Amino acid sequence: MFRTEVKINPSHLKIGYEDAVLSVGSCFSENIGNKLSNAYFLADTNPFGVLFNPISIKNSLNYLLGSHLLSENNLFQHGSIWKSFTHSSLFAGTSKEEVLKNINARIALSSEKLKNTRVILLTFGTAWVYEHVKTCEVVANCHKLPAAEFNRKRLCVDDIVSEYIALFHRIKSQYTDIQIIMTVSPIRHWKDGAHENNISKSILLLAVDKLQKLFPFVHYFPAYEILLDELRDYRFYVSDMCHPSPEAVDYIWKRFCETYFTHKTNHLRIKLENLNQQLNHRPLFPDTIEHSYFLYQIEKQKTELKKEYPFLEHRI
Repeated sequence: MFRTEVKINPSHLKIGYEDAVLSVGSCFSENIGNKLSNAYFLADTNPFGVLFNPISIKNSLNYLLGSHLLSENNLFQHGSIWKSFTHSSLFAGTSKEEVLKNINARIALSSEKLKNTRVILLTFGTAWVYEHVKTCEVVANCHKLPAAEFNRKRLCVDDIVSEYIALFHRIKSQYTDIQIIMTVSPIRHWKDGAHENNISKSILLLAVDKLQKLFPFVHYFPAYEILLDELRDYRFYVSDMCHPSPEAVDYIWKRFCETYFTHKTNHLRIKLENLNQQLNHRPLFPDTIEHSYFLYQIEKQKTELKKEYPFLEHRI
C-alpha cells in the first residue's frame, strides 16, 4: 500500500433509518447531510446555513433548543439586501418581511424536528471568530461588511470547552437519548495562512478531544485525518486545492457508513442511493417507449421497497 490508512475504532453508536440526524456546521457538515438525505435518512442539515466557528454553531443550537424566533431587530440592511448575523447569506433577501418569515419558518421546523432527533453531527471549521464592534457578539457571517466593523480573534481550547459543557448539559436535560458526533472540517482556511490554519485546526481538535472525554455520549469521527493523511494527494481536492473533491467526499462518506451503520442499514442504503441516482437521471429522449419502461421499473422498485420497509412510505 502506498498510503497510510486512518484506523477508526468500532463505535457502539449505530445509526439506523429510524433515527433522525441533525447536521450543523461547516461545508463538510453540508456534504454529510446531503449524503444522508440522498440515501433517504431522516436528515436535517444546517438550518442556519453553513456555520464555521464553534460559537455560532452553539448559538444556532440554543435557538433550536428554545424554539427562539428572530424579530426585525435581529436583521440589518446592507445596500438593498436584508441579512442576519446569525445566518449565512443563504437567508438574505430584498424583502425584510420575507427574510424574517423564511428564517423563522426554518427555525420552527428544525426545532420541531429536534424533538425526535437521536444524533447531532457537529463540524467545526475554524477557531477564528468575528465580533461585531457595536454588539460585542460573535457573528456567523460578516456578509462582506467593512472589516472595521468587527474584531477578529482566535478562540482558545478552554473557550470552546466551557461553552460546550453548558450546551451539552442543556441538550441532555431536554433530550436524554441524544448522541453527538463531532468532527473537524478537513477544509483548510488558507486565507489565514498555513501556520494559522494549522493552529486553528489544532485548537478545534484539542477542544473536541476534551469534550469527548468529558461526555460519554460524544463521539469523534476523523474526517480531518482521513483527508489530510490517508488521502494525502492533490487529486483529492477541487481546483482551489482546499476543498475535497467529490471522490474524497465519497470516500469519507464510505468510512462514515462503515463506522456508524450496521450491515443491514448499509445494505438498504446502497439500494436507496441507487434509486436516488435513477430518479435524478435526465433522459435525452423522455418521450420514448424506453424511457416509459425505465419509469415503470423505478416505480416497481419503489413499491417493492415500501413493501419490504414500510417506514419508507413517505420518504421515497
